[in-house]
Amino acid sequence: MNLRTQLKRPDGTILKIVPEPTLKRLPLYHRFLKEWELAGHKTVSCTDIGRDLDLDPTQVRKDLESVGVAGRPRVGYILAQLTDGLEKFLGWNNINDAFLVGAGSMGSALLGYRKFEQCGLKIVTAFDQDPAKIGAKIHGKHVLPLAKLPGLARRMQILIGIITVPAEAAQAVADLMVEGGIRAIWNFAPIRLHTPERVIVHNEDLYCSLAGLSQKLSTTLQTTPQESGFKSKATTIPSHSN
Repeated sequence: MNLRTQLKRPDGTILKIVPEPTLKRLPLYHRFLKEWELAGHKTVSCTDIGRDLDLDPTQVRKDLESVGVAGRPRVGYILAQLTDGLEKFLGWNNINDAFLVGAGSMGSALLGYRKFEQCGLKIVTAFDQDPAKIGAKIHGKHVLPLAKLPGLARRMQILIGIITVPAEAAQAVADLMVEGGIRAIWNFAPIRLHTPERVIVHNEDLYCSLAGLSQKLSTTLQTTPQESGFKSKATTIPSHSN
């Protein structure tokens, strides 16, 4: 999907598209604002946010411009207004029902993660093809046959789908989601999905994340082994005397 394309909400209003790096920072701002509020503050500045998150205040200001909440000179932002503006922009003030496909280990963990609802996401039902899982309840959510997904998604007007199946099954699941009218897919399978342009796909590639973490750790241990608290393997081999 072209990120520069203007999208329209069902009510006809224009949905502003912002760069992905900005979208990734906005939840960090929201978390800071909630902590700032608990500390008893009523206002907040870009300098306050930038100092805590180690960001340039100018970058923070540019990011917050996309939210549409104006700050005041020498005062900053009214904390409650900025928090509310962020939640509306991110869609966290309205619960979005979602279907999850793949009731295995990862899927079960996501079904039990209650904090999703604080971010506006509610997984209402899971689907699977395993007869041993169909009919069960996981964290209070029913597991239904996968074949029922398209029809049920249309009837319930579900717009979000979560895929936690093996790579070889993911495309077929995505096709069923598209058939059911789902418009946004959160994909945990290590495969690139092919969907119509109107469907948003966000990939959580845990393999790539782990590879990146491992590479950074390896580099760190090679360059600063003593500072990290470890000695390189080459220096820990004991010498034996006869």
